[in-house]
Amino acid sequence: MESGSLRGLDAGSLPGLLIEPEENDRKIDLDTVRRATDVQNNFTDLNMEPAMEPNEVRRRVDTQYFWDNKRKIDMVLAFREDDDLIRAHKRKTFQANLISEGLELELEDKKHSSDGKTYYLKVHSPWDVLTRYAEIMNLKMPIKEDDPEPELKGPPCCRSMVRNPFMYNTDLIPPEPEYFTAGFNRDREHQFVIKSRETFFTSAQRSQIVWQILMRTRYSDAQSKDRSKVGINRLLNNGAYLAAFPLHDGGYRDEATCGEPLNDRRLLYLEWGRPKAALKKQPLWLVRKYFGDKVGLYFAWLGFYTGMLVPAALVGVFVFFIGLFMMNNDVNYNPSVEICKSDIVMCPLCHKLCEYTNLSESCFFSEVTYLFDNPATVFFSIFMAFWATMFLEFWKRRQAVIAWEWDLSNYEDEEDARPEFEAQATSFRINPVTKEEEAYMTMSSRFWRRMASGTIIIFMLSLVIAAVFGVIVYRLAVMTLFQQTGDVFWLKSAKIVTSITAATLNLIIIMIMNQFYRKVAIWLTNLENPRTQTEYEDSFTFKMFSFQFVNYYSSLVYIAFFKNRFYTYPGQEDYDKNMLKRTQADVCDPAGCLFELCIQLAIIMIGKQVLSNFIEILLPKIMNWWRARASLNKVEGTKELYTRWEQDHDLQGLGTLSLFEEYLEMVIQYGFVTLFVAAFPLAPLFALINNVVEIRLDAYKYVTQTRRPLAQRVQDIGAWYGILRGITYLAVMFNALVIAFTSDFIPRLVYWYQYSETGTLEGYINATLSVFNTADFPPGYEPDPQIDNRTYETCRYRGYRTPNVTGEENPYSTNMMYWHVFGARLAFVAVFEHVVIGLTGIIAYAIPDIPGTVKLQINRERMLDREAQFEAEMYRLKKERELAETEARRMSAARAPSGASWTGSRLSSRRNSHRPPMDYAG
Repeated sequence: MESGSLRGLDAGSLPGLLIEPEENDRKIDLDTVRRATDVQNNFTDLNMEPAMEPNEVRRRVDTQYFWDNKRKIDMVLAFREDDDLIRAHKRKTFQANLISEGLELELEDKKHSSDGKTYYLKVHSPWDVLTRYAEIMNLKMPIKEDDPEPELKGPPCCRSMVRNPFMYNTDLIPPEPEYFTAGFNRDREHQFVIKSRETFFTSAQRSQIVWQILMRTRYSDAQSKDRSKVGINRLLNNGAYLAAFPLHDGGYRDEATCGEPLNDRRLLYLEWGRPKAALKKQPLWLVRKYFGDKVGLYFAWLGFYTGMLVPAALVGVFVFFIGLFMMNNDVNYNPSVEICKSDIVMCPLCHKLCEYTNLSESCFFSEVTYLFDNPATVFFSIFMAFWATMFLEFWKRRQAVIAWEWDLSNYEDEEDARPEFEAQATSFRINPVTKEEEAYMTMSSRFWRRMASGTIIIFMLSLVIAAVFGVIVYRLAVMTLFQQTGDVFWLKSAKIVTSITAATLNLIIIMIMNQFYRKVAIWLTNLENPRTQTEYEDSFTFKMFSFQFVNYYSSLVYIAFFKNRFYTYPGQEDYDKNMLKRTQADVCDPAGCLFELCIQLAIIMIGKQVLSNFIEILLPKIMNWWRARASLNKVEGTKELYTRWEQDHDLQGLGTLSLFEEYLEMVIQYGFVTLFVAAFPLAPLFALINNVVEIRLDAYKYVTQTRRPLAQRVQDIGAWYGILRGITYLAVMFNALVIAFTSDFIPRLVYWYQYSETGTLEGYINATLSVFNTADFPPGYEPDPQIDNRTYETCRYRGYRTPNVTGEENPYSTNMMYWHVFGARLAFVAVFEHVVIGLTGIIAYAIPDIPGTVKLQINRERMLDREAQFEAEMYRLKKERELAETEARRMSAARAPSGASWTGSRLSSRRNSHRPPMDYAG
């Protein structure tokens, strides 16, 4: 079967040359078969597979195989031809080196693509390449079926009655087959459970092996000494290739035909990625099989975290209802009752633009604050500290189970160096373990790289803090500008206009800094040049989280711990001295700062989650629709030209750091749930609702809206576990400080036990408000007459200060109650932290990291692996003895007389003719 581009070539030298199907070959649909294609001369020289004859009509296909319908497509490389001869030479050299590695290639000519410009290079890895690299990568493969578990007893009718309503359909997705596994070894191939060579390696493992080859293949000539010209990543970065991706297993809407089972993508969509499956258990083993270990582990962690939020959400709702009940019934111990019935006049909170207010105007704010600032809040804060510890410890156990079931243990010890590291490293050393030469970065080089990186990180974090301070200064500056206009409308609207514009400015700064810092973080991580991909991702994660932590939590920290702390009394000295002094006038409502903290936390947390989910699913959908629409409109009759690789190419691509944003979103949420939970007990409930939706949105996105991600091996969730543990310890301190310094819990206790005459909180509000003589206002501080023309002799303000009365030596200085409250606050923080951290430490110590059943299974698997190695060695020795005996008989027959030799050889031949062929694999 010849075409013009292949004439004169040896058919056997073409790895992708199509052959006519034999009787026992796979049944081939004639509508999906194409014989060969005319390709460019420079590609023909590489012995790559042609795809179609020039004059043959192309049919629409949704195949995952080469056009011989036998060899599975493990990876697709897309590129466009341009006038850059250097890129063309790199592609040609790279593809030649791929063939020399044993991969088989088939090129889809650009005239068969929807846009008429894009080439698609399909890559297939044959069995010998798969087994060779599986051994190199130490892939764990099944060697023996696991011990069967005892079946449930009882009649079938009773067993069907207790079926879990949250379980996915096990008729469509059966339970995962369980095997004991061992590192693959070609010499012991006969010991592994190989039911079929086509299905022994999953599609994720096949693409993972091919990607390793692509990462380590050079695109420079053999005589070139430039070690940096290696790997598909560099070719993607310099534009030689547009994309590299494995194919999806068909369409997610495809139904089974002719008795064939549903493809894995369709199964995942039905039982995992659509709204109807929102409350079903995740089929994690199929997720891992289809997307690889890294994606599977992310969804396992997200599902576990969501399940752990259930008790936290229930307790948070319970605490909220306690506050609701106490708000209406606890008259003697609810300060909001005194506020609502008060006729106290409060001093202006700012310079000239603020007016006198009645304390009763803060009634609503005080009632809402009491929903979250009541005695039950302390209990909830302690509960959440224990919850966070239990979450981490139980996840550690769950991760140990997953690591055993998925064979993830010790992967980081076996992980190879990144090709980029090997290309940039200038030093070499003998590995003390393997005794082989390896690329190495000296201690001094690492030190200076990390010093430079750390300096830039500190500078960037300082910019974020400066931006928060700048927004505060902006508010005061704009209010001053409105004051100078003298217009009544602007004077009355100054606060609301300033708040809206300041919030908008803060949002713009956050968005700009976020995009800028991401690029800086990638550049700094490349500068550090970590050795392995795991170290690279961990380094990038710490940088980005440090920035996001300051970015998202800085405003909350300011409100909780700094706002209103520098305010002394109305008309304080040096108020107009500079802008820094004026920031002291940024104060809270008379009801306290907790209400503002609660509102800020709720808006940031809920708003961020809703917006993120909306963008996360809508943006890929719009982009995919636009690319598919553009592809289908470029060529007449393209509905039949839209192949599987083109459909996947038009989907949104995922990079190696694709899961970073997913983890970051959840870890930031974890911070909202734990760090400031004393201010917003309903945070776990909103987090739970969001996560139930998040799991299905992410599943829908991965199954339907994105290209199939590259399968990657991981040992655990990486740096995120350390970050979660750090947040957990930080949450204990934050909640202690919020209860002690932001809420009124401690001042109420001090008043109750030390100053109350009735044994209740009656008179508490009056005791926390100091008296100020309006005659002591500095010139120009009193409210503008156009805003408020009322006059009072005295007014009240929040604080524990002495009044300016006759005989007072230091008017407006702190009184004794201030020091009592301050001392009680410090004592509470110390006791709370030590008790909670001590108890959580005992719990963490008491819970073993690895369940006993898993330890037993690990020991049994090691025993079976040793037995398999022993059997393999005995098998090899047996074959060697048989070979030696055969050779000895042959030599003996050669030394015998001629007649006897002829007779003996005939007898030997007859005996050997009945023997099965020897297997020398061992």
